[in-house]
Amino acid sequence: MTDPIRVAIAGHGNLGRGVEAAILHNPDMRLVGIYTRRPAEQISPRRPDTPVFAIAELAGHADRIDVLILCGGSKEDLPQQGPEYAALFNTVDSFDTHARIPDYFAAVDAPARANRKTALISAGWDPGMFSINRALGEALLPDGETHTFWGDGLSQGHSDAVRRIPGVAGAVQYTRPVPAAMEQARSGSRRMLTTREKHQRECFVVLQEGADAEQVRDTIVRMPHYFADYDTTVNFISAEELARDHAAMVHGGFVIRSGNTTAGTAQTIEYSLKLESNPEFTASVLVAYARAAYRLHCMGQYGAKTVFDVPPGLLSPKSAEQLRAEQL
Repeated sequence: MTDPIRVAIAGHGNLGRGVEAAILHNPDMRLVGIYTRRPAEQISPRRPDTPVFAIAELAGHADRIDVLILCGGSKEDLPQQGPEYAALFNTVDSFDTHARIPDYFAAVDAPARANRKTALISAGWDPGMFSINRALGEALLPDGETHTFWGDGLSQGHSDAVRRIPGVAGAVQYTRPVPAAMEQARSGSRRMLTTREKHQRECFVVLQEGADAEQVRDTIVRMPHYFADYDTTVNFISAEELARDHAAMVHGGFVIRSGNTTAGTAQTIEYSLKLESNPEFTASVLVAYARAAYRLHCMGQYGAKTVFDVPPGLLSPKSAEQLRAEQL
């Protein structure tokens, strides 16, 4: 039996805790450390024997870790951490600012290649699983149109972006698909739907004492890549309301590809997710891709990678022989 893959977590928020839970379902992996900016005594691992370290200690632990899963936010954490840690470790992250992925890929690729590491970026459910289904749909039905809908649910990345605005004490953001737009996509209509037509965004924000509500609202609705292209509603609530009414992290969505194989013959492909815990599912994706990143590294495939570069068989703990017998 081969030794388990030694996995470490950088960041212990909702996503980091989800990674902890996911590793427990993967016996070919072992969690060798949680690295955090918070004092170690504030962290309560799921397994009491899991060591907790200050994130400043990571650089000195490179020989202990096969894959480092980065669990920080896409707005501020990953742009700095991704390139930094790709020079030291094989990494996996869920960077999800779609418009900035090409630049982020380049920033991570250079240090990973220079140091013979494998860095798998943007491996969540979107980008990630939805990306694969968009690519498959287009390949299978080249004469067609793809529509992606997110929600109804709580977005971790967008909520994190709102919480980082000066004057915000706490916040969540919900993405809500427009029902009429979904029906139009399912009908096979080829009309391109605008971002604003497809989704609405709704924020629930707790202000810090003395904060200017209108300034916070204006900063949210004008934020590029997050809210500027959407109809966005901002609601100001109390901390008690936030804790009482917005603790659940449900999410989901759809990728719909409609097309024609011959004139008058319509085909539709639909992939959907319904998630009771957005961070736990995202974490499960990250853990599967951590296995793939380790295997790619063992094959000598260095540099930045995306989900498009990973054969599905590398995600599974099962051998190629088992997959052929059981899944094919």
